[in-house]
Amino acid sequence: MESDGDEDAAATPAAAAAAAGRLKGSPELTVDADMREMAKTAAWSVSSCKAGNGVAALRDDNLDTHWQSDGAQPHLVNIQFQKKVQLQLVVLYVDFKHDESYTPSKISIRAGDGFHNLKEIKTVELAKPVGWVHISLSGADPRETFIHTFMLQIAVLANHLNGRDTHIRQIKIFGPRPNPVPHQPFHFISREFITYSTIR
Repeated sequence: MESDGDEDAAATPAAAAAAAGRLKGSPELTVDADMREMAKTAAWSVSSCKAGNGVAALRDDNLDTHWQSDGAQPHLVNIQFQKKVQLQLVVLYVDFKHDESYTPSKISIRAGDGFHNLKEIKTVELAKPVGWVHISLSGADPRETFIHTFMLQIAVLANHLNGRDTHIRQIKIFGPRPNPVPHQPFHFISREFITYSTIR
């Protein structure tokens, strides 16, 4: 049995990732300043849903609402982009304290050009998560900091307590922020650096 101190220690994304690969969730949504939310204009769909608990609940920025599946596992969330995009991070808000057996325990992230050629790029296990769960899309090679894809699929493979249907309260997809200075290999973020980044 874990103490409260152990739970606090595993609340950050880094600590959670280190805990034998089982993610717990973080109370705050924190991402690097050089990343931006990518899925605002994407086409979202789900494999099934209860009436009133569909795609809109995943994107309404309200932690009191949730998507609820209504069918056989795996439960799927599909995010399709109009053009090929670079993606670095998937962040889900899940809440074991409220949702119990509806809470995902194993999630697969898949990517590809469309439904016909999706490939699994990451599988994670969740340990009674409460909060924002950060799933990095970077590869084993340190140079693989993002994936380049037209489509992302989030598949809930199993729930806690052998639950059938699932609840996910929010999903956000992050990618690298575009360089504000065209043809400039370095990323200048501060106003002072940008001012002096080109010859006038």
